[in-house]
Amino acid sequence: MCDGGDRPVPEMARDIVGAYLSAVDEEAPGLVEGLYLTGSVALGDFRPGASDIDFVAVTAAKPTDEQIAAVRRAHDRVSARYRRPFFDGPYVTWDELAGDPLSAAPGPYRHRDRLAASSRDERHPVTWHTLTRYGTAFRGPLPGEFPVHADDAGLRAWTLGNLDTYWRSWRARAGRLPSPTGLACLSSFGPVWAVLGVSRLHHTLVTGAIISKAAAGDYARDRFDVRWHPIVAEALRIRRGGTDPRGYRDPLRRRRDTLAFMDHVIEDAHGFGEHQTGEADETGGTGGTGRGGDPGLA
Repeated sequence: MCDGGDRPVPEMARDIVGAYLSAVDEEAPGLVEGLYLTGSVALGDFRPGASDIDFVAVTAAKPTDEQIAAVRRAHDRVSARYRRPFFDGPYVTWDELAGDPLSAAPGPYRHRDRLAASSRDERHPVTWHTLTRYGTAFRGPLPGEFPVHADDAGLRAWTLGNLDTYWRSWRARAGRLPSPTGLACLSSFGPVWAVLGVSRLHHTLVTGAIISKAAAGDYARDRFDVRWHPIVAEALRIRRGGTDPRGYRDPLRRRRDTLAFMDHVIEDAHGFGEHQTGEADETGGTGGTGRGGDPGLA
């Protein structure tokens, strides 16, 4: 088993990965040929009590129904031993990683305490790019030593699409106060999820790189006008576990600023994205299949 490489991996994550690999090898011997941590662990922003452990598990072929049942038992064994953090991620094949993620067939996906046998969750360019650029290997060849489809133009298009679909929809729900999302936006969850979430995508659109939530807050503070600094600082304060009492005292005002910031970032991202698309059309476009490193990063 690989030990995670040179990047520091929290002891909690190592323990859970070890428990998972032992369980899945007992329940489905030989099935999981590669295991890579992505998300906050790989991006250096794991926060105990707040972060999940995200993974990509790689198999030679699509798991059979019997193998999916075995994988479910393995995950249940791990979650019985470690209630938190959640150990979440998709099961994909080596061939799927080498191809366009949006063309990958649905497959098993573990989220919180459930394993879906057929899901499209996390089968998108951000997962593929994160794995090949920043992934932490615990089993299988190191990222960069096997083909992963990492097309810059595809990542940019998916990023804009995600802002238009998921984030515009989330913002619309959050704008209705008597709704679950509207009420959630009044809590500390709102600015962390929304302010840092749209800032991450804006950064990816502008630079081609994928960053953590905390790094996205630093980026937003440098990128956007000073009028947005209070809500960005609030999101960073909460993300980093700060107790500074100088934060927002009025949750309604914090929610209002969160939604206004989302509107601004999404519109700004579209202006930049349309400009980039026009330049790509004039020059014939860019992109390719990455095998590691930071292809196309500014």
